[in-house]
Amino acid sequence: MPPPAAQRWPAAQRWIARSLLAAAYLVAGVAHLALPAGFLAITPDWVPSPRLVIALTGGCEIAGAIGLLTARFRWSAGLMLGLYALCVFPANVHHALADVAVGGVRRSWAYHAPRLLLQPAIIWWALYAGAVIDWPNKKGRPESSGRPALPARDRVRPRSPQ
Repeated sequence: MPPPAAQRWPAAQRWIARSLLAAAYLVAGVAHLALPAGFLAITPDWVPSPRLVIALTGGCEIAGAIGLLTARFRWSAGLMLGLYALCVFPANVHHALADVAVGGVRRSWAYHAPRLLLQPAIIWWALYAGAVIDWPNKKGRPESSGRPALPARDRVRPRSPQ
C-alpha cells in the first residue's frame, strides 16, 4: 500500500527542489568553465588566482549538481552547495557595489537587490534539496537525510531485556 498523500508530498517537494537546483548548478558550472569572462569581471581583486578559482568553482558546481542527484552523496552535496552559496556572496556584493559591467552591460539595483536578498534562500534551497534540513516540513534533521551513518562504535544501542 502506498504511503498517504500527506507523506508523499514532502518527498515530491524535495525531489522537485533537488532536480531544479541540480539543473541550475549544472548550467552555472558549465558556464564558469566555458564562459569565464563574466565571472572574472565580478571577482573581487583580493581573490588569488581568479582564473583558477573560477574554474574550480565551476567544477564544484558540476560536482554538487551530480552529488544532489546521487543518493550516496546527496547530503554532502547539499551541505557543500549551501556553503558554496555563502562563499560566493562577496562576489555578488562586489558586483553590485562596484557597478561592474559584465559584457559591457551594467546592471541596476532592480537586478542586484533581489539577487543579494535571495542569497539566504539559495543557501536554504541547497540544504533542503540535500536533506540536510527538513524545514518547513518538520523541525530537526530529516530521518532519511542520506547523511552518512555513524560508525558502529558511536551508535547508541538499546539493551535487550534478559
